This record gives sequence, structure tokens and C-alpha cells, in this order.
Amino acid sequence: MRARRAKLLYDDIGFAKVDCHRLLRRGFPEVIFGRGKTPEQIIEIAKKIISHHGILLVTRTEKKVYLKLKKLYPKVKYSETGKIIYYRQAGPTAKKGTVVVVTAGTADLPIAEEAKITLELMGNPVEMLYDVGVAGIHRLLDKRQVLERANVLIVIAGMEGALASVVSGLVSRPVIAVPTSVGYGASFEGIAPLLTMMNSCSPGVAVMNIDNGFGAAYFASMINA
Repeated sequence: MRARRAKLLYDDIGFAKVDCHRLLRRGFPEVIFGRGKTPEQIIEIAKKIISHHGILLVTRTEKKVYLKLKKLYPKVKYSETGKIIYYRQAGPTAKKGTVVVVTAGTADLPIAEEAKITLELMGNPVEMLYDVGVAGIHRLLDKRQVLERANVLIVIAGMEGALASVVSGLVSRPVIAVPTSVGYGASFEGIAPLLTMMNSCSPGVAVMNIDNGFGAAYFASMINA
């Protein structure tokens, strides 16, 4: 009986215990973090997740993994920019609110792409607003109407990370800030924008870890539900 119950909760494949129950607990299946795993390990975990749920999301992974998976699942897709594999057999239940993803600069695109694909796979309408950092604040102010359409905003910035506070000061919706490792030496690979975002003087800003576009999208999707 205990073994049967465990099988319902997770699938033990030796090197991994695939969480079969996460969709019921969290509203979305287990996501594979690809970095540090071999292609063979990723593929074996992916097969279990797809068989249980018909959905797959693999973050921080390489094209060679995608090419191997594509032989098994021809409709699987890959983003070179976001380094993310994604697949869904059936369309998600669409959420009503729009999530707007804002980037300070073009160098933040990989994190933005990771967030965008995660959001869409979870059924969120997404609008992207690229390259509107505070060094040219008029670019952001010119797109004020886009910000105001959002139900939730994800603001992605490196350097000093001031964009999240600025956006939060302009809108009445929750802002999820993502510091990136983009910047010169004193940005300390994302530590400087992380601290800036955590010390935001504008209320309503939640801060993710450095380069965590996936985490921001997951949280935004839960709010948007």
C-alpha cells in the first residue's frame, strides 16, 4: 500500500524522483532545471513528465538536448535565446489578465525570453516591452499605456537595477523584479541590482533571484490566476 501511494506521488527512476503530484499541489507540473544534468538524464525525466501531464518545460539547457528530444516528440520547441525547451499536448486554460514583461536593455533578452515562454505555457497573455531602461527614461514614459494594461508586471534589469522602482512608481499593479548579471565590474554579476531592487522605496515590488526569469513568470502566473 505504501509503495502504491508513493507511486501516485512520485515516480522513482533511480537518479531522480519525478514529482507526479505537483500539478495538483501547485497548478503546474514539475519543471526540469537542465544545467548540471546529462542529456540522457533530462530525456528520461522528460518522458515521465510528459507521460503523466502532456506538458514539458526544461530551463537552462542546450540545443543538443532539444534535438534528441525532438526525435521522440516532434512538436517539442526550443528557444535559442532563452535556452529553454517547451512542449504542451493540449492548450492551457487561458487566464484573463495580461502580464507585461519589461526589460532595461537588449542584454536582458535571455531572461525575458525564459519568462515569456514560461508565462505562455501557463496560459497567460503576455506583452513584451524591450529596451526601456532608465538611461533613456523617455522610452519608458512613451509606453505608459502598455504598463497600464498589465495585471502583473515583470521588470528585468541589470546594471544598477533602478527600472523596477521606476515602473512600480508608475503603476497600481504588483511588480516582480528580476536582477540580471548584466553589467560592469561593480555590478558584481547581479548583486548590485539585486540589492537595489530589494531596497526599492516603491511598495509592491517582489524580488526574484539573479537571472531567474522562470521564477518570476511562475509567481506572476499564480498572481494572474
